[in-house]
Amino acid sequence: MLNQFSRTELILGRDALETLEKSRVAVFGIGGVGGYVVEALVRSGVGQLDLIDDDRICLTNINRQLLATRKTVGKYKVDIAAERAAEINPKCVVKTYKTFYLPSNKDEFDFTQYDYVVDTIDTVTGKISLVMAAKEADVPIISAMGAGNKVNPAAFEVADIYQTSVCPLAHVMRKELRKRGVKSLKVVYSKEKPLKPNDDLEISCRVHCICPPGTVRKCSIRRDIPGSTAFVPPVVGFIMAGEVVRDLCGV
Repeated sequence: MLNQFSRTELILGRDALETLEKSRVAVFGIGGVGGYVVEALVRSGVGQLDLIDDDRICLTNINRQLLATRKTVGKYKVDIAAERAAEINPKCVVKTYKTFYLPSNKDEFDFTQYDYVVDTIDTVTGKISLVMAAKEADVPIISAMGAGNKVNPAAFEVADIYQTSVCPLAHVMRKELRKRGVKSLKVVYSKEKPLKPNDDLEISCRVHCICPPGTVRKCSIRRDIPGSTAFVPPVVGFIMAGEVVRDLCGV
């Protein structure tokens, strides 16, 4: 019988859809990349999602983030993501966490309950902690490397972390994971050299922060504020979601 996933079933098959419906995926970071990951996973029929992010939508998110509109500015990203998921697939069970993932709060999450972990956060300590927690629980994980200050979406590819080059974040991750004895990690990265953002204080969040009231991690305290576009984060997010779906289904 025809349903909202019929077109997916035509290409992946009934067994794959049943697998996706029974799967639970955790997405850490619901921003420019993570928002599109969630979108694709919900539309693919993933049955359970855990969404982790403490951030609120800011006016400066509208240029690139799926969940950001004039109406959603000031609202929690995970709340808007959960509302959107319910509108797409009411059967999808979504659990939200308004928290910034760090090694200090990793015990709040039972990684053994997940079928897949998606890492789209932007702090090295958090990313390493996610990788180690997923490896310890024997759960597959895919991690996004640097997408900021990039303008060529066609340059992104899937690779093992130890096969990456050029990307500064991937360089740090390789070094740190090697120290910890991690043998492999699936990542999405680009060999495009990051551009240097314009040093224009008139449009800098550093001195003109407009983060919504209640925002804990304001732009003004960040070490770096990267530039981004409407067409790079979606590509990274969709690539990651595609890897998750294909891995879960064995395609």
